[in-house]
Amino acid sequence: MMALFVGFGLVVGILFGFFGMGGSFLVTPALLMLGYDASVAVGSGMAFVFGTAVIASLKHHDLGQVDYKLGGIMIAGTTVGIEVGRASVYYLESLGLAGGVISVAYVLLLGGIGAMVTREAMKGDGGGGVDHEAADKDLSEYEIPEVAKRIQRTVRIPPMVTLRGDVRVSAWVITAVAFSTGVLSGFLGVGGGFIRMPAMIYAIGVPVPVAVGTDLFEIVFSGGIGSYLYGQGGGVDLAIVAPLLFGSALGARIGSAATAIVDSDGIKIYFGGMLLAGAVAVGIGEVGSYLGNELLETVGLVLVIGAAVVVAGAIVYTTVSSLRATRRQQTPAVD
Repeated sequence: MMALFVGFGLVVGILFGFFGMGGSFLVTPALLMLGYDASVAVGSGMAFVFGTAVIASLKHHDLGQVDYKLGGIMIAGTTVGIEVGRASVYYLESLGLAGGVISVAYVLLLGGIGAMVTREAMKGDGGGGVDHEAADKDLSEYEIPEVAKRIQRTVRIPPMVTLRGDVRVSAWVITAVAFSTGVLSGFLGVGGGFIRMPAMIYAIGVPVPVAVGTDLFEIVFSGGIGSYLYGQGGGVDLAIVAPLLFGSALGARIGSAATAIVDSDGIKIYFGGMLLAGAVAVGIGEVGSYLGNELLETVGLVLVIGAAVVVAGAIVYTTVSSLRATRRQQTPAVD
């Protein structure tokens, strides 16, 4: 079991380093399908998120891509949201409904985001993850999305806050984004980055690198608070979290290195497919659990892990192929 967690952590780390998304949305459903209680699956998933975010946020701090004013407001709103989400989990668990409700929520969430990511990637609009090249641009070069401009013009409730990139927005907009993603984090045990980061860009209007860096900074606190709250109720299993983090630390280095080599557009289609496969897997696993069919539960678990392995393998394979092609091109030049 420890080898499984280390290997799964390695795969999730590769995805995290390459796409800038923590992969915790795969960890929690996998733990549910392995038979762990809902509170342990969510709490351990959140502790894993906390560990990965600490590592990544330090890098973005060094690059000056963290808006601490925005992060502070986000932390306040997210903390309240996490407590609401956590209380909901324990309440549903007392009714014996937590596992089923959380699984259904995952099916809807992964399916919806997976469909959106796949559609945007196939359109070639650069959707489905962090634009690695965009992070190198100056903040003044970023165009605020039209949706964010509309929100900034419509919602003028004081206090107004000026953020990095000369973005001026109502603190209540930031709080609303923080609270809603906090509920998501507390209820599903995810960092919420795959929801929060687009929300920062399209609802608040902050530049892409600031959204990424500030999101990770906020996850350090929200993940830490959530882990502490779940840990008080026995919801964090270090025997799960430690091997996941060990594998993830190595995987994140591989994934980060791959961003400088691999054209991510093609891989994003696989990423969207992985989310869709994850939605199907969770659905199959939940049906199997409801019917008491161990075969269906096993099929669901294999699908959710297999989908992540396939995408991580595609990243590694493409990286190695690109390096080999580069070396073949350099050899004649040297001759």
